[in-house]
Amino acid sequence: MKKPLVAALFALAVTAAGAAPAIAAPARSAPAPTLKAVDFAGTVALSNCSGSVVRFPASQDTDPALVMSNGHCLETGFPAPGEVIVDQPSSRSFTLLNSSGRGVGTLRASKVAYSTMTDTDVTIYQLTRTYAQIKSTYGINALTVQDTHPVAGTAIKVVSGYWKRTYSCNIDGFVYRLKEGDWTWKDSVRYTSTCNTIGGTSGSPVIDTATGKVVAVNNTGNEDGQRCTENNPCEVDQSGNVTVRQGINYAEETYQIPACFGIGNKLDLSRSGCVLPKP
Repeated sequence: MKKPLVAALFALAVTAAGAAPAIAAPARSAPAPTLKAVDFAGTVALSNCSGSVVRFPASQDTDPALVMSNGHCLETGFPAPGEVIVDQPSSRSFTLLNSSGRGVGTLRASKVAYSTMTDTDVTIYQLTRTYAQIKSTYGINALTVQDTHPVAGTAIKVVSGYWKRTYSCNIDGFVYRLKEGDWTWKDSVRYTSTCNTIGGTSGSPVIDTATGKVVAVNNTGNEDGQRCTENNPCEVDQSGNVTVRQGINYAEETYQIPACFGIGNKLDLSRSGCVLPKP
């Protein structure tokens, strides 16, 4: 897990990904695809992690807003393997950032809507304000969570509200099982090497630079080359073969989350298509 401040001050780095060239049309050169501007607007800083204000494709402006971070960023400690937390009261505060990374206000949770470190590594907080209220007060929109599986090769940015830094790379591929200590995550995202994320970037949104949508939540990396220990996750394939990739970092997919939230952004783990672990 990318726990805050663990060796972080010794590893700050930002690498920009190159833009794709324009594609020639028969009669004239077509413009390069328009990329969404990815900045800090809508990201948040937690006391120990990063996160973002998120909405789902069916969310309404009048719905209570949500903040997404990691399960291991939960203020009450790491959820145990197999543990799923729902509707737990919380008054946690978040510093909301604008596009330049400046803190413009404080948001507050009303509850932990969902948190687990089983199969995935995510915490979703429900806030005391709606999306419309946040927009009216701060002029900032929530980030939209993509509801389809991400694609290998996609150009991405990991945007850390804690450090006010971005990391640029591509999705290198997907990991059948990612094991770290007592926890196992399914179908994780593996970054190419230039997303050298550090402690404190846990919970950062992973944003597709072509769409501006959130495709994953940043959560861990192999720091020391150890095998399957805390802060040293290992990859396990369908045959049980283990691969260790020192210096490579990972995220957990988020496309499966929208199906578990219904009208009014209310969590409903019994909804059709919801595959998140249940309590």
